[in-house]
Amino acid sequence: MDPLSDILRLLRIDSVLSSRLETRGPHAIRYPTYRHMKFGTVIEGSRWVWVDEEKPIRLEAGDFYLLTNGKSYSVASDPGLEPMDGVSIFNEHIGSDGIVRYGDAGKLTVAAAGRFSFADDRVAGLLSFLPPIVHISKGSLGSEPLEALLPLLSFESNGRGAPGTFIAASSLANLVLVHIIRAYIAKGDFVQGWLAAMTDPKIAASLSLMHGDVSRRWTVDLLAQAVGMSRTAFSLKFKERVGRAPLDYLTYWRMMVAAASLKREHHSIADVAYSVGYSSDTAFSIAFKRTFGISPSSFRLQNLDP
Repeated sequence: MDPLSDILRLLRIDSVLSSRLETRGPHAIRYPTYRHMKFGTVIEGSRWVWVDEEKPIRLEAGDFYLLTNGKSYSVASDPGLEPMDGVSIFNEHIGSDGIVRYGDAGKLTVAAAGRFSFADDRVAGLLSFLPPIVHISKGSLGSEPLEALLPLLSFESNGRGAPGTFIAASSLANLVLVHIIRAYIAKGDFVQGWLAAMTDPKIAASLSLMHGDVSRRWTVDLLAQAVGMSRTAFSLKFKERVGRAPLDYLTYWRMMVAAASLKREHHSIADVAYSVGYSSDTAFSIAFKRTFGISPSSFRLQNLDP
């Protein structure tokens, strides 16, 4: 499995296309803090968006954005306006069809937005190096799939309540997340992390090998040989791109996979250890405690899903 699919699968994403906002005339709306991530797109017109303490970004029709740091954020026709409370605007102006309409005169702006929440905050940390706002403008590198999704997002957010709307909208939101991250990778606006590694074909291939067979007894020599690099060159390039040495990353990922298994499944500690490449549950327990600060058995007691 490729690393992006593997990480998003482990996140167990709850995706919701949560609102459609239609505004006319001057407005500025500030929304409260949130958990994990939100996304938005402009279907018609233009608007501004900014996160507290960050510069405003102008959005045109067809642009998408991803909010990543949980801070309060604002949308506006003019960033110089004083923002109103978003929760109040939502509650006072939402129609029976679920669409929020604000303003009676002026140029129409239509936007759709949604949220992503993740089952495990620790795994969500794998996306923590993203900037506060990921902006993918229409026509930019990698934006074509997002542009193709725009008519579907418009249709599913139009308040008609067609059969299967919730499932369709959630599936669309998942696609939006994948394609925003893909477009962000294409832009190359990062220094380190597994996304940075995806821009280097050989390092990306080594990540795919580790993710595809997490239980294999990988060594730096095996990985380097598999991607056609010398051991030294591979080790240096991997750490430069990912920010961790190859086997450090492998251990970290194994612990993420193990933690997800301990939360969702009822296998023995020894079976979980074996599934992520440890023949000794003692060695596994030591590595797990080094990562999470508690033993696997204690972690399971605290986190097992009902």
